[in-house]
Amino acid sequence: MNIKDLFFKPLDRSINGVVKADQNDDATVYQELDEYVVTNELERHFRDFFQSYATDLKDPSIANRVGVWISGFFGSGKSHFLKTLSYILANRPVQGDDGKERRAVSFFDEAKVRDAFIRADIDKAVTSHADVILFNIDSKASSNDDGNPILNVFLRVFNEHQGFSGDHAHIAHMERHLSQKGVYEDFKLAFERSSGHSWESERDGFQFYQDDVEAAISEALKMSPEAAHKWFEASEETFSVSVENFCHWVKEYLEEQGKDSRILFLVDEVGQFIGSDTKLMLTLQTITENLGTICKGRAWIIVTSQADMDAVLGELSSSKANDFSKIAGRFKTRLSLSSSNTDEVIQKRLLRKTPEATEALKAVFEQKGDILKNQITFDRSGPTLKNFDGPDSFVNNYPFAPYHFQLVQKVFEEIRKVGATGAHLAYGERSMLDAFQMAASAISTEEVGALVPMHRFYTAVEGFLDTAVKRTIDQAGENATLDSFDVQMLRTLFMIRYVDLIKGTLDNLVTLSIEKIDEDKLGLRKRIEDSVQRLEKESLITRNGDEFLFLTNEERDITQKIKATEISSSEENKELSNLIFKDLLRDTNKYRHQPNKMDYSLGRYLDAHSLDGKYETDLRVDVISPLDSDYALYSEAGCINKSSEGDGLILFKLSDDKQFFSELKTWLRTNKFIRLNDDGSQADITRILADRGRENQERKKRLRARIEDIFLNAEAYALGQHLAISSANPLSKLDEACRYLLENTYTKLNYIKVYQQDPWRELNAVLTVDDIGQIGLSLEGEEGNPKATRDVEQYIGLRASGTERILLSDIVDRFSKRPYGWPDAEVLLIVGRLAAAGRISFQLGGGTLPVREALEPLQNTRRRREVSIIKKRQTDEAVLKQARNLTQGLFSSMGPATEKELFEFYTTHFSKWLANLKSYKSKTDVGRFPGKSVIEQSILSLERLLSNDDSFDFFKQVVDKKDDYLDLEEDYRDIHEFFSNQIHTWQQLQQALRHFDKNRQALERDTQASKALSELQSIESAKAPYGMLHNVATLISAVESVNEQLLTEKRAHAIGRVDEKIQQLEAEIAKSGIGTPELSNRLLRPLQIVKADIEAETGIAGIYMLQTETATERFDDGLYELERAVQAEIERRAKAQQAAASKPEGTPDTGSTSTPAPQATPQAPVAKPKPVVEVNVASLYNKTCEGVYLETEESIDQFVEALRTELQAAIQADKRVRLR
Repeated sequence: MNIKDLFFKPLDRSINGVVKADQNDDATVYQELDEYVVTNELERHFRDFFQSYATDLKDPSIANRVGVWISGFFGSGKSHFLKTLSYILANRPVQGDDGKERRAVSFFDEAKVRDAFIRADIDKAVTSHADVILFNIDSKASSNDDGNPILNVFLRVFNEHQGFSGDHAHIAHMERHLSQKGVYEDFKLAFERSSGHSWESERDGFQFYQDDVEAAISEALKMSPEAAHKWFEASEETFSVSVENFCHWVKEYLEEQGKDSRILFLVDEVGQFIGSDTKLMLTLQTITENLGTICKGRAWIIVTSQADMDAVLGELSSSKANDFSKIAGRFKTRLSLSSSNTDEVIQKRLLRKTPEATEALKAVFEQKGDILKNQITFDRSGPTLKNFDGPDSFVNNYPFAPYHFQLVQKVFEEIRKVGATGAHLAYGERSMLDAFQMAASAISTEEVGALVPMHRFYTAVEGFLDTAVKRTIDQAGENATLDSFDVQMLRTLFMIRYVDLIKGTLDNLVTLSIEKIDEDKLGLRKRIEDSVQRLEKESLITRNGDEFLFLTNEERDITQKIKATEISSSEENKELSNLIFKDLLRDTNKYRHQPNKMDYSLGRYLDAHSLDGKYETDLRVDVISPLDSDYALYSEAGCINKSSEGDGLILFKLSDDKQFFSELKTWLRTNKFIRLNDDGSQADITRILADRGRENQERKKRLRARIEDIFLNAEAYALGQHLAISSANPLSKLDEACRYLLENTYTKLNYIKVYQQDPWRELNAVLTVDDIGQIGLSLEGEEGNPKATRDVEQYIGLRASGTERILLSDIVDRFSKRPYGWPDAEVLLIVGRLAAAGRISFQLGGGTLPVREALEPLQNTRRRREVSIIKKRQTDEAVLKQARNLTQGLFSSMGPATEKELFEFYTTHFSKWLANLKSYKSKTDVGRFPGKSVIEQSILSLERLLSNDDSFDFFKQVVDKKDDYLDLEEDYRDIHEFFSNQIHTWQQLQQALRHFDKNRQALERDTQASKALSELQSIESAKAPYGMLHNVATLISAVESVNEQLLTEKRAHAIGRVDEKIQQLEAEIAKSGIGTPELSNRLLRPLQIVKADIEAETGIAGIYMLQTETATERFDDGLYELERAVQAEIERRAKAQQAAASKPEGTPDTGSTSTPAPQATPQAPVAKPKPVVEVNVASLYNKTCEGVYLETEESIDQFVEALRTELQAAIQADKRVRLR
């Protein structure tokens, strides 16, 4: 049985696969209605639409229901659905081949629409009249529609529907006006009489018939020719159109048709027309809303649009995409047609089988169903494509496979999207139904068992492809090096070029090319492999990994230029090196050895070219690739020899993966070509280069994945050995090889058995501890890594013996390299332990660096270059013995026997001495203490000795000058004893001498006191008074006894004199007549204070001064105060007497009227004080006598007489006399 015999209807019959809004002849309409397949999905859409359409016109909500949005992918049948709605709503009569007329509704009986409710809604919908205007908005649009094209299109079709002018809106408006006046027919007859032509045939050229038009207007409207001329001239100038005007004109039309009449605008492909124009979107929204409200639900707009808006609009900005979704949201009824609808339509219209064919096909599937399912398999690079799921699926789809419906629809969409087709396909000149009919017809004469390969669908789009694409494929057919199968493969690759459902891999191409159920897939695969190689060689396709891609002429030219792009071997080497070392091995340039946590630098080489430059590294890794011109020489023996060179290296030999290295070259050529040519000057070239760039990114990912496999399988060698390394990832493989090389070239690496968890903390402890034994560490113990310590000490001994020295940085560098490889911190820790043990010493800046201060310079990499190391000299045993014996005399205890401990013993004690002496010196600098010069000299001696960090020099100096240090010990002992225990006695001595100095003359007159005072003075002035200080207390007591006796006598005499003055002042107070206890206390208190001061005074001179000058001054002050008090009392009494005398006799006392005033007590008389005159006896003597002394009785008489005369004169003058 041939395939063409399987179908219920002839396969080659004429099927109108593409539904066009303007194709409305009876034959077409009849076939469209008769063969229209109402799928389950379409039945749901009919229900939704007619339920909404059936809303009562009195329902206010109907104004919001007048918008219907029908969406669907390309080929989903949305245009056919829209046109079918137009037939039903208009209930169009159509005549069949038999001459019988049928109404559109009659086609939708129970055979097509199973749901009786839907049929009832359809019948209800056609009971009232409806004007149906179906149009493709793009075909109705005019290039003159500036400003508001979508409104102009609606107005155009509306005018045309009424029989008015479609191209000239103001003429149509004139016609509408004439029609409303009922004179439109009169106007047309008048125009025909005037012009000789019918109005409909000539109205588009109205300018040429202006006189005839005006004459017809004048006749029809009964206007004068002048008025008609003005009216016609103004009609164009004053005409304007707006959405509101348009809606009112529609409303007027509906009112003319009857109260229940409706008008429906069915607009095909409105989404494509609107595109990304926001203004058009808003206009459509406004028209829909205004028609609904103004016409009260009687005017409907039904539109179609692509469901996948990207297919029409391209990549919209998010804001514009949101605007478009808002427009769609204004349409209350939204119907979405899916691709499954297309499958069902094609199966029912085209692929429906006869009963006999159905049984035959089921038998075929029963026999070969499993084979067929295995034949149709795709790789996993894309989404899962449908396969046969049973005999019914096979019968319904045969000779196609289920995936064809998915794939062909995507092919059509994507070819349109990328612009590989002309305008006709873009506007639906080819449908899915056409494509499947043509593909099935191509194999219609073959026997059952044949299948439709993908290339058969090419014919459906061939006539509408862009010239460049078609020419590429046509020229391939003329190429003598290619056969027909190659052309078929090229067609297949073209169709899937832009489809993301499937990639052009060999597995997929085999499935797409199967032409019969029991096809030999292995043989077919071989044919396809050979074919794509020939196509690639001709630059008709390109390879991107496992995927083959069709090339247009422009793409082919660029591909050929890319192939011709020259790349150097160094570019290949650099890129492969980056892939291996930087991408695959993550730019690892160090190997961390886990036992010691140390990083060892890696020298990385590819084919003898260094990635990091020529510098010394700890380990070397060489990768040998087929890019090396000597690759053939690297047999196993060659690799073994190479890995043994120098200090040994790691060698990885990559396998010769030809596809990988071919792709690497392609990546380099493509990348270089894009870099040099992508200047953006040509949009087409820029797009192609962008595609190549994206392909190259995918190629780079594949290269990275493949190089990992190649590296993991690479042969590994090290130190002349073929290594057996099995690792799950490249880094582990590298680490394992590095560990092998490290442990077998750094042969003394294991000398360090014990690694410190925190070596810097341990180093700090070692450098600051007094005794290395205190931290439980012996240089010979396991913790001290004795083998490593011996090697370091031996090296220092060879390089830094005697006065020679070696830099610390040199030691670290030496032991970090072969054959050691020790961590820097561990090397420094060993050096620190040797220093702490006294076997080496540090030098910094020309001086000794104390071990305790060495941590920071040792940790600082830069400062290590400034630190040098000296191997310490060992002190002679005899000298050491003498030094040890000397400790008994110096420190009263025997020092340790070993050199280091004895050195520390000495330095500890001498440092303590030095600290004490400096403390004592600070006291002698500010006070008077004995031993200042001895202290200063001792400090100088100790500082010079302690400046020797080398124990050898230290002990030599101690032994050579042992007598000096014994003398220093005696001095230190005396001084230390003085400042520790005798300083208080010394301070008592100085205080006593200052105390006794006040009465020194009086004390020296006492024999016992004079002798003791002299001895105290001698002790105080001695250079070393330490042995005499014990006599100080006795001597002070002896002097103090005499001193106290003298003071007692002088105080008693002085107090007696002061008491005399007190008695004199008391007598004067009594004589004054104003004496009171308060006055006496106030005047006598100063003299009482003088008495107290005398009791406290410790100096004889001070006592005398108090009893004379001070007491006399206080006595005179008392007399003066007494006189002032007497004078004040006299003045007070005088004022009182004067006041009493001026008072009138018998005047009562105002103070009281009832109580008589008490009798006044008589007051004692107050003696008016006489003036005081002072007579200075010394001055009088100087006036009356010659010479300093009274030497004769005559001179006495002369002086006494003169004194008497002076005194008598004062008394006679009624004055009192005071002698001075």
